Amino acid sequence: MPNNGQRNKSLVYKKIVFNIALVVAVIILWELAARIVSSRYFPSFSDFAAAFVKIATVGDAEGYTLFEHAGASVLRVLAGFSVAIAAGFPLGLIMGLKPLIYDSSRSVLEPIRFIPPIAWIPLAIILLTGYSRYIFIIWLGAFFPILLNTIAAVKRTSPVLVDVAKTFGAKKTMTVSKVVVPGALPEIAAGMRIGLGVGWMCIIAAEIIGGESVGIGRLIWNYTQLLQVDVIIVGMITIGLIGLAMNELFLQTEKRLFRWRQEISL
Repeated sequence: MPNNGQRNKSLVYKKIVFNIALVVAVIILWELAARIVSSRYFPSFSDFAAAFVKIATVGDAEGYTLFEHAGASVLRVLAGFSVAIAAGFPLGLIMGLKPLIYDSSRSVLEPIRFIPPIAWIPLAIILLTGYSRYIFIIWLGAFFPILLNTIAAVKRTSPVLVDVAKTFGAKKTMTVSKVVVPGALPEIAAGMRIGLGVGWMCIIAAEIIGGESVGIGRLIWNYTQLLQVDVIIVGMITIGLIGLAMNELFLQTEKRLFRWRQEISL
């Protein structure tokens, strides 16, 4: 009989085959639908592929290639995401340890949380300049998932572990650093992954107001004005693929870092 390792490999293989088959089916349906509709505003997969190759190799109307656009967008997302971590993680840790602080500030935090990042664009245009606009919009998208997951993760730390640490004479700072934070890290990492995804989805709005000519959001906006739908779809799918790659990288990192959690849950 096959062991667990063989079963897992077989399951992974089946998932890969299924996903490839699904992608091929979507491409075929896309091509057929485009040929049936036959509209310049509904490009086929062939049109998309040709536009992708052209933008990737030759560049757009201003000479920027797709890789230059993608590289600029990734750097902006990572910058805004880094600021969100620097603000959301310590603040969430404090509020998780001191629930009274969060309860006393909910009247301010919660209304702000429900304001979508795109609604902040007018203020960002008026009050901010240059790179700070990108940082601000992406930070808004990533900050609250990190903050709230950190608060929830800290609150759910096993009180038994905390009591054991106190019994053995651990001071509060040591209890937090050696018990609370390590125990909460898997959920905090999940919040960071969600925040990264939301921040990445804000890239269009951030780059439209940024004023620079390079970035996937700017590429999409420029070709929207030119009504070239094939290039718009190139930008959209590039965003989706990069987002998928970043998410998978984050997931694999989580699996390696928190392998102990999987083992104790078996």
